[in-house]
Amino acid sequence: MKGRQVAAEVERAGLRLQLRKQQAEAGDIVLLYGDESEALTHPYLARAWAKAGADLRVPAPGQARKVAMLGSLDHVSGRLIVHTSPTKRSSDFVAHLEQLDRLYGPRPGQPIKPVVLVEDNGPIHTSKLSLAALAARAHWLTVEWLPKYAPELNDIEPVWRDLKAHHLAHQTFADPDALDQQIHQAVAALNAERTPLPLAKPRIFA
Repeated sequence: MKGRQVAAEVERAGLRLQLRKQQAEAGDIVLLYGDESEALTHPYLARAWAKAGADLRVPAPGQARKVAMLGSLDHVSGRLIVHTSPTKRSSDFVAHLEQLDRLYGPRPGQPIKPVVLVEDNGPIHTSKLSLAALAARAHWLTVEWLPKYAPELNDIEPVWRDLKAHHLAHQTFADPDALDQQIHQAVAALNAERTPLPLAKPRIFA
């Protein structure tokens, strides 16, 4: 993958993202990292304890089926927002944008905080349907397009791995509906882990 990258483009994108992070941490913008992944009804096997020389085995009858996950990671809060779907199409990406509308879009009588969404140039993001949906939100949402073959610049990637390895691993699901339900429970658990605890108020003892 490194050989396919244009090093200068990756470097410039990295510098832009560092500036975006500073803006988000100062409260000037909301910075979201977007990407897609998928989960399987058959188990995702992560590292686990086992007896020496023994293979880790989890029963998985039938054929594996998948659920697509379209998500965005809030850089400041660490919150993962996920839309699940049987497919991974432009219409599913638009459905995820509608999620972002509800969370970050303009509200009557409230000031608009600009949102910057980091995305790759995948076909579901650059289709006519998706570009039209992004253009309709251009008054509050800007896309920061990543260069090709540069997943290391997308901070949501390790969060997907965390979700699968620690919340969806070593489990078999009866059908996609059961998996879909568990994904949302797993995302809620992951977000609870990643949300910083409020600092306790100091207590004065006599």
